[in-house]
Amino acid sequence: MSLQEWFNKGLTTEEYLAGMNVNKDEMMGIYSKYTLSSEEKEKLQPVKDQGLKAIVLTEDWCGDAMLNNPVLLKIAEEIGMDVRFILRDSNLELMDQYLTNGTSRAIPIFVFLNSEGEEVAVWGPRAPKLQELVISERSKLPDAEADHFKDEQTAMYKRLTASYQEDENHWHTVADSIIEKLV
Repeated sequence: MSLQEWFNKGLTTEEYLAGMNVNKDEMMGIYSKYTLSSEEKEKLQPVKDQGLKAIVLTEDWCGDAMLNNPVLLKIAEEIGMDVRFILRDSNLELMDQYLTNGTSRAIPIFVFLNSEGEEVAVWGPRAPKLQELVISERSKLPDAEADHFKDEQTAMYKRLTASYQEDENHWHTVADSIIEKLV
């Protein structure tokens, strides 16, 4: 299937939101609080109204999607970009074309298309600065065989999830990273 066909198959934002069972309130909380900065808007001018489209490979349970998807939606609104959501777990044929490090089905992945439906950029699953944060947090965990590993890992994910929802710097870090790919 071509990327344009995948795009056409995708869910609209409204359809995706209607089907969400996990992280919907958290994602919409970020969406409602986040606003593109004037600098971000200025950087986006070259791609405004160029007919760009985005395919978002995602799942509602994903913490990175909870953070990244609302930022992408704000960018899409600013530049007039149409967005479609493809659920990773039921569309591995597409997902497996965009593996992270050639092996991982990490999400979200944003595939940007031009007006002809051709791929122009791919972004995801995390902004590099946030990847550094996650690596740093993981490095503090005990050995995976340790009795308290699962508890420590769960606590780490809770801290990250809370910071994703509360720290505006994370939102702008994601926006800057996406914008860098687009322009």
